[in-house]
Amino acid sequence: MSTRRQLTHEIEQAPQGAKVAAFFDVDRTLLAGFSAAGFMKDRFSNEGFSLRDMLGAAAGTWKFGSGQTSFPSFLEDTSTNLVGLSEDELLAQGERVFADHLVTDIYPESRALVEAHQRQGHTVAIVSSATHFQIDALARELGIEHVLCTELEFEDGKFTGKVQRPACWQEGKARAASEFAREHDVDLEESYFYTDSHDDISLLDAVGKPRLVNPDRELASVGSRRGWPVYQFHSRGTPGRREIAGLLGALGSLGPAAMVGIPAAIASGSVRKGADMMLNTYSELAMTATGVELNVEGEHNLWSHRPAVFIFNHQSGLDSMLMARLTKRDVVGVAKKELEDAPIVGPLMKAAGVVFVDRGDRNKAIEALQPAVEAMQKGLSVVVAPEGTRSATRKLGRFKKGAFHMAMAAGVPIVPVVIKNALDALPRDGVVIRSATVDIVVHEPIPTEGWRSEDLDDHIAEIEDLYRKTLEA
Repeated sequence: MSTRRQLTHEIEQAPQGAKVAAFFDVDRTLLAGFSAAGFMKDRFSNEGFSLRDMLGAAAGTWKFGSGQTSFPSFLEDTSTNLVGLSEDELLAQGERVFADHLVTDIYPESRALVEAHQRQGHTVAIVSSATHFQIDALARELGIEHVLCTELEFEDGKFTGKVQRPACWQEGKARAASEFAREHDVDLEESYFYTDSHDDISLLDAVGKPRLVNPDRELASVGSRRGWPVYQFHSRGTPGRREIAGLLGALGSLGPAAMVGIPAAIASGSVRKGADMMLNTYSELAMTATGVELNVEGEHNLWSHRPAVFIFNHQSGLDSMLMARLTKRDVVGVAKKELEDAPIVGPLMKAAGVVFVDRGDRNKAIEALQPAVEAMQKGLSVVVAPEGTRSATRKLGRFKKGAFHMAMAAGVPIVPVVIKNALDALPRDGVVIRSATVDIVVHEPIPTEGWRSEDLDDHIAEIEDLYRKTLEA
C-alpha cells in the first residue's frame, strides 16, 4: 500500500476550510466488498432465512438487475423482514453488524484520506444509497459528521416497509450533494467525490475533483477517457499471492529463529539470552516477509531507563511482534492465561518467561504478577497491554491497574508505547498480515516514585488521556 504521506500529499496541498467538501461512497470505497453482505451474514447467523424470504429477495434482485423495477422498489422488496421494527431496533442492529462484520473491512487508505480532509478543515460527508441504519456506525467510527443516504418511511415509530422517494442513488446522489452544498456553503468545483461505481457518474461530473477508488470496469473506462485519478486499494478483501507468500514466510521464520536462539542459549548458558535472540530474529524475519515497516517516534525512550514497564494499546494480533521488535532484549511479557496452553505459541512464551494472568480471578491475577515484579528487581523489563484485550477499532479501552501496580511495587517507570495503526496490517481476527507502515510513538518514561494507591486512578486517567491525544494527532 502507498504510504500515508504519498496518499494524502495532494489533499495537504489543497485549500483549507469548510467550503471544500469530500464526499465518500461506502461499498468498495470506504469498505472492502459490500456492506449488505455483512447484514446478510448477521441475519443468517442470528435468524436464518425462510424459503419465502429467500425467494422474495431473489425475485426483487432479479427484477432490479433486469431493469424491471426501480432502486427504491428493490430496497422495499428485499427489506420485508424489517417491517414493523422501530428506529432504535434498526440502529441497534446496524451497530451490531458493524462491530461484528464490517469494522475490520475499512480500508486503511480510505481512513487516511478521510483524516487528511478532516485535518484540512474540509466538510466530510458520506453519500450512499444505503440507509442510516446501515452506515451511521461507520460514520461515527471515522468521525464523519454528515451522512447523505436513502431514508426509510416510519409510521408511529415503526418501519412501514416503504422507502422515501427520491432515493440517494444515481441522480439522487448528485441531487442530495448539490442540496447539501447549498445549505453548507460548499464549493462543489473545489470539492472531491470518491467512489467505485459507474452509477455515480452524475455526482462525479458535479464536483471539480472526482476520484475513483477500485473502480468497476465501466467507471474505469470512463475515468480513463476523462483523465480522472484512480486509487486501487488491496489492503482488505481477498488476499493476493503477495500476502499469502508473506504469511507462509512469517510462519516459516520460526525455524530459522529457533536455529539462532538455541545456539545462543547454549553458548551463553542463559535461556533468557537465547529467548531474546529468538524473538528478535523472528520478529525481524516475519516483518520482512510480510512487508511491515515501522515508523518510530521517540525510539530513544525505549532505552533511556531500564528496567521499566512498557505499556502498549492493544489493537492487533501483530502487537506482540511489534513490541518484541521494539524492546529487543531483557524483557518479559504478561499475557492472558488462555495462551499458556496454546500450541507452539504457549511453549515459546513460557520459554521467554512470559507471566500468565487469569483475568477472570482478580486475586489470582494480582498474585500471578509477583514473578514480573521479581523479574524487574533482577533488571528485566516487563511488556504489558493494560487494556487486557484487543479492540476491533482504534478506540482506546479502559486501562486495568495491574501494570501500574507492578511498576509501583518494583519502583520502575512506566513507558507508554502508542501503536497508531497496527490494524492497517492485521485487523482483529485477521490471519493474513498486509504490507503496511505502522506508526508508533514512544513517550518519555513516567516515574512512579511517590505514587500512592489512593491516587492511582488519577495517574491512569492522565496516561489514558496521553494515549487518546497521541492517537488523534
